Amino acid sequence: MKTVILFLACLFTQLSVWAQAKVEQIPRIIEKNGRHALLIDGKPFLILGGQAHNSSAWPGMMPSVWAGIKQLHANTLEVPLYWEQIEPQQGKFNFSIVDTLLAQARARQVRLVFLWFATWKNGSNHYMPQWMKADAAKYPNIHNRKGNPIDSPSPHAEATLNADIKAFTAVMSYLKKADPQHTVIMVQVENEPGSWDSIRDYAPDAQKLFEGQVPAELLKPAILTALNVPVITSGTWQKVFGGRADEYFQAWSISRFIGKVAAAGKAVYPLPLYVNAALRDPLSNPSAPSYESGGPTDNVIQIWKAAAPAIDILAPDIYLSGSERALKVLELYDRPDNALFVPEAGFIKDNAKYLYNVIARGGIGFSPFGIDYNAEDPATDEAKERYLPYAHAYAAIAPMMRELAQWGFEGKVQTVVEHEDQAEQTIDLGQWKATVTFGSGRGGTQKNVVANGKAMIVKLSPNKFVLMGTHSHIAFTPAGNQAGKAWQYLKVEEGKYQNGVFKPIRILNGDETDWGGPSFGETPSVVQCELIIR
Repeated sequence: MKTVILFLACLFTQLSVWAQAKVEQIPRIIEKNGRHALLIDGKPFLILGGQAHNSSAWPGMMPSVWAGIKQLHANTLEVPLYWEQIEPQQGKFNFSIVDTLLAQARARQVRLVFLWFATWKNGSNHYMPQWMKADAAKYPNIHNRKGNPIDSPSPHAEATLNADIKAFTAVMSYLKKADPQHTVIMVQVENEPGSWDSIRDYAPDAQKLFEGQVPAELLKPAILTALNVPVITSGTWQKVFGGRADEYFQAWSISRFIGKVAAAGKAVYPLPLYVNAALRDPLSNPSAPSYESGGPTDNVIQIWKAAAPAIDILAPDIYLSGSERALKVLELYDRPDNALFVPEAGFIKDNAKYLYNVIARGGIGFSPFGIDYNAEDPATDEAKERYLPYAHAYAAIAPMMRELAQWGFEGKVQTVVEHEDQAEQTIDLGQWKATVTFGSGRGGTQKNVVANGKAMIVKLSPNKFVLMGTHSHIAFTPAGNQAGKAWQYLKVEEGKYQNGVFKPIRILNGDETDWGGPSFGETPSVVQCELIIR
């Protein structure tokens, strides 16, 4: 009897270990010292993504989408799941498109991020099923100050919330069964939620809530301080938040709704979940409705974190112009409580450089939007202009993707990108200083036509570095207690990573290093260098 009991105990322990191992293989986000990593198959993973156009996730459109992914050398496709497609009749679900996408992605060894286009898509409800659109009384839109309906769903409609929860839970439940390989690594819940043309909902039920007490979750001192209002223990929205009451109320209402949808789905299948943001200008601190009110913009991140704890990431969509704005956005969304992820960026040449900044900040990924544009005719000048900067970057990074994800998580990566003034920039490496100039030719003396240069330095040890870049030149000088000392390169090698090991192709010397250091052209290369004090 004791032998049987011992056997059963050992079996139970082993089963628990196996179950825990299976749980640990589910994609998840970890945090350490304010930096983050997305773990896929138990190891840090960097999303080199591409997002399909809004109406491209239909079987007949997918050849162009996959052509775009191939042109980019992307490892992840972000692709919509449409509520109207998944639940064309109330309570009757069709997951055939999920099966199609899973099969096609696995055949190409590409990961998927599903985008749940449901109650909100760019502030509207256009992806709701027809049976919901036809019943506006049950599934209402918001109303503006004049009492007129606005083309944006009400976050106060219980019927809409319950329908979305039911549908999203069905999707996550199906994924859990259909995708044991974890081809799908994350899910976006809704898309750029918020409202245009009205700062909040003024319908009678919403107005009653607005005139009531602020929820206790928002009255915590840390949250109120972050929102730049006095710390008080109770009060109406107007009393607590003053001139920002309308937009804060809208942010709470929408995030609370989406948080409930996310929590229900995660309870079934705990994949990482995120919500993307249509941004406001991060430099001028504008008020709504000059931007989409209620979404996870930088000024209401604290509200979203309090209202929707099941959402792992609030992610910025970068369509703003200018490096100062883009870099400020990355700074604002890179927080100890929020992994940095750029799920959408305008598919233009200039934006490719910001991938480097995401990596340096320990971010988990980057993706341009609309990658199926001209994908089947990549030889055109327009297609080249769009694809090449991303394709070159992805192709160089892909073999060392796991290493870069780990280095970013450990804080070993520093980067600079060229600003519009094209001024040189410096990187502090402890015993060394790296000066980066942007341009081509010897020493980067010929300025770039467009400010799209970038440089990345990985510090492997005090004197050993991995370098990568485009349209830039990197020169080292001793710094700190070594400043002014004679020095030289011990070895500079160009190569690539294979299975986690750097494989040199050639040793660089002479013209390739004598002008202060390595230069990088349009196509990024990987250089490993070691420096020595003479």
